Amino acid sequence: MALDSMKEIFDRMEQEGKPFWEIVLETDMDERQVTRNQSMAKMLITWQAMSDAADSYTGQRRSVSGLVGGDGMKMRQYCLRGEAMSGGYISEVIAEALSMAESNACMCRIVAAPTAGACGVLPAVLLPLCKYEELSQHQLLEALYVASGIGAVIAYRACIAGASGGCQAEIGTASAMAAGALVALRGGTGEQIGHAVAMALKNLMGLICDPVAGLVEVPCVKRNVIGAVNAVSVADMAMAGITSRIPVDEVIDAMGEVGRRMPVEFRETALGGLAVTPTGTAIQEHMRKSPEVAYDS
Repeated sequence: MALDSMKEIFDRMEQEGKPFWEIVLETDMDERQVTRNQSMAKMLITWQAMSDAADSYTGQRRSVSGLVGGDGMKMRQYCLRGEAMSGGYISEVIAEALSMAESNACMCRIVAAPTAGACGVLPAVLLPLCKYEELSQHQLLEALYVASGIGAVIAYRACIAGASGGCQAEIGTASAMAAGALVALRGGTGEQIGHAVAMALKNLMGLICDPVAGLVEVPCVKRNVIGAVNAVSVADMAMAGITSRIPVDEVIDAMGEVGRRMPVEFRETALGGLAVTPTGTAIQEHMRKSPEVAYDS
């Protein structure tokens, strides 16, 4: 999707009098040479896949390694007991982020948004919102177009892969996409979407990618929660009129620069961070010696 900057989208919004999502939709139509209905049909498939992934989660499956599984259900049960300090929507966001990211680790079907390792962030903020607000299918598709446009700009100007830019590129981008989608759903302006994206990225800038044993499980699953909750907080700030002092495109560029300067040990190589702690090393050694046996602790 040829979207070079957020400013380009904002300028087109002003010049053409169209909302953010419409600019992204038209760009997709032009790039893939498809009709409006074809583009929206594909986006609907994406939304349905997210919903199906959430509906199929039971909390019973564990990843082959044994490191991941069941935490989403634990969080849901904790919420149902009325013990959650966050409560309501935020509690469900946390539970959904855990559940979706676990589903990825357990080899279930998910939607990479923008990557499989960050797949829990965007659905975590959108799916629970449907329980609290009357949202039409079209509104949800519009939100997904906003998210995809944001992701496209970040992918063009910086990066979205942990191997290229650390976890800031994966969870950070997913959080920015989710934040922009939320602001759009609340009727925010293009400027407010930009502020939310900027704040989401700034809050997670520098986050390293340090998967234990090289698996997209620890700490990846729980970082989806951080990305989702961050998205909600910055969306609320943007809607309250709080702004980013650094323009969004400059923030994206800075994230890309940080990623390029990040040591290779912190870019999905399992050579630094949590992966080389005594426990992380022990887990990796256990996997190496007994790859067919799940790790249990």
